[in-house]
Amino acid sequence: MVASKKQAAEKKGAAVAQKGPSKAAKKDTKSKGRMQVIKDFFSGVKTELKKVHWPTRRETMVYTGVVLATVTLVALIIWILDSILSGGMSLIIG
Repeated sequence: MVASKKQAAEKKGAAVAQKGPSKAAKKDTKSKGRMQVIKDFFSGVKTELKKVHWPTRRETMVYTGVVLATVTLVALIIWILDSILSGGMSLIIG
């Protein structure tokens, strides 16, 4: 029972933390100025992009091949089903 209350309190705290910036953070943004906020944003973007795992050229080629093969297969299946259904409709309508 104690553990469940503690977990509930942690979940509630996490939900509150995810709602958005606090009033203090908003006030800090106003005092910094727009240009500084924009610079900070792009600095954060640059930092996050450094953390991204970029695929190698070979991986990109393999993934592209898989996507093209899958798209071709799905298009073929749709074409076959469309032909069957069109033939069936033409028999019904006559």
